[in-house]
Amino acid sequence: YKRLLDILASALGLIVLAPILLAAGLAIRITMGGPVLFRQERPGYKGRSFVLCKFRTMRSPKEGEVWFRSDGERVTGLGRMLRRTSIDELPELWNVLRGEMSLVGPRPLLMEYLEKYTPEEMRRHDAPPGITGWAQINGLRGDTCLKQRLECDIYYIKNWSIWFDLKIVFLTF
Repeated sequence: YKRLLDILASALGLIVLAPILLAAGLAIRITMGGPVLFRQERPGYKGRSFVLCKFRTMRSPKEGEVWFRSDGERVTGLGRMLRRTSIDELPELWNVLRGEMSLVGPRPLLMEYLEKYTPEEMRRHDAPPGITGWAQINGLRGDTCLKQRLECDIYYIKNWSIWFDLKIVFLTF
């Protein structure tokens, strides 16, 4: 049922949200140029890599600027608005439609974290990564403690049900 719901909801979401997707893409193109999408390899189900797609929210690094040290400075005004409203995440509906992600599941973190997980933490990859998840609705986003986020992810894996997913989707809104 989970995959069927993911297909139906992501297809419907892409259709209904098309005007917002188009407006965001045009605004990014006009204010920052290309590319409009940010693509990054992330670990998915069973740790297999996939390319996550989001709207770009940062300007390119200036010459001599170390990209990962200047992330906060490179977020544009439009980027802050896209992040605050989570519109930057909407292209991930395409990842859901393709079967690389689910609407609900542990957020896909960076590839370099894979080698640092304990065997218990690695269980977060026993489900497809999600656009939203138990950690996100509990306020654990962005720069919050990784250990707490991983604990929420394991709790989700251990307690998964279609009802739990529906609760998370409802609480996300």
